[in-house]
Amino acid sequence: MTLEQTQDDNLLLEVKDLKTHYPIRKGLFRKVVGYVKAVDGVNFHLRKGDTLGLVGESGCGKTTAGRTIVRLLQPTAGTIRFNDPNRGWVNLESMGRNELAPIRRNIQMIFQDPFSSLNPRLTVKRIVAEPLIINKIASGDELNDRVAALLKTVGLRPEYMSRYPHAFSGGQRQRLGIARALALNPKLIICDEPVSALDVSIQAQVLNLLEDLQAELDLTYIFIAHDLSVVEHITNRMAVMYVGKLVELAPTEDLYYSPKHPYSEALMAAVPIPDPRMRDRPIRLPGEVANPADPPTGCYFHPRCRYAQSVCANEEPQLRELAPDHFVACHLAEKLNLRGVLERGQET
Repeated sequence: MTLEQTQDDNLLLEVKDLKTHYPIRKGLFRKVVGYVKAVDGVNFHLRKGDTLGLVGESGCGKTTAGRTIVRLLQPTAGTIRFNDPNRGWVNLESMGRNELAPIRRNIQMIFQDPFSSLNPRLTVKRIVAEPLIINKIASGDELNDRVAALLKTVGLRPEYMSRYPHAFSGGQRQRLGIARALALNPKLIICDEPVSALDVSIQAQVLNLLEDLQAELDLTYIFIAHDLSVVEHITNRMAVMYVGKLVELAPTEDLYYSPKHPYSEALMAAVPIPDPRMRDRPIRLPGEVANPADPPTGCYFHPRCRYAQSVCANEEPQLRELAPDHFVACHLAEKLNLRGVLERGQET
C-alpha cells in the first residue's frame, strides 16, 4: 500500500502534506516576519480498527497534528480526508463550521490533562451529556439513561452524575473524559497523551479500558504519547515525528525492534529494559532540537545525527516505502544497521 492510495474501503483517515504554521509577528503593526512550522508536511493513512501511535520529543508537533486533524486548529496547507460512515470520503480541511458539525460526531478527542479538560462548574451528568444535548440526540429520561450507561461503560457508578469533577481522582476524571468522547458513538478517537498525567498503576487501568472499548465498539485510535513503553503496549503502528515532520512510519513491532531512522534508534535506546542484568549503551544526541521557526537545511535531524553525510545537509529526504508498510525519511536508510530494543536487551 502506498500513501497515495485512497480507494480502499478499509481506510478511515488519510493525511497528505499536512502543515500547521503559526505566524511570528513583530513591530508596531504586527508584521509577519516568519513562521513556526509546528507541523510541516505530515503524511500517513489510518485503517479502520488500527491504533496509530504518534511519538516524538516534547514540542515535535504531535499534539498540534492531532488537534489539526480534529479541526480544533486550522491547517495551513495539506489535506485531511475522512471516510465518514454516512457521507463517504470528505475533506475536513476545507469544511466550514456548519459542515463540520455532523462529521465531528465521528471524530472525538481525549485530552491530556484530566484536571483542565473538565469544566469544574458542571456536574458529571452535564459534562458527559453535553455532546448529546448539543447534537439534540437525547433529552429527559433518555438522556439520564444514556449518561448512566456511558458511566458504566468506563467503570464509574451512575450515582456519580450529581457530583463535580473536584470530587474525583485523576484516573476517574480521565474516565469521565473518555465517557464524554464516547457519547456520540465515534469511529475515530484522538488520544492526546491520555495517561501521561496519571500514576503508573492508573495508567495500566486506563490503557486496558481503551483496549476493551476498542474491541467492543470497533474504535480506531490515534494515540499521541512520548512514553514508548505505553505506545508499544497499545498500538499496532507507530509514526515518529521530529520538528514537525514524520521521519518513520511502520508496524509497531518492526519499528520497536528494527528502526530504520537514526532518530528512531535514539528513541528506542531511551526505552528502559526491566532487567538489571542487561547492560545498556545509551545514545546521547549532541546539540539541541532544531528550532521550528528556523530549521536547518536538508534533513532537520542531520546536525544531531552521528551518521550524517553531506547529502543530509543539502537535500531534504522524502518519506518513502523501504519495506512493506514501513516508510522512512532518511537518505542512508538502506546502508544503516540500526539497533532496536531487542538488540539492546540481548547485550550482556
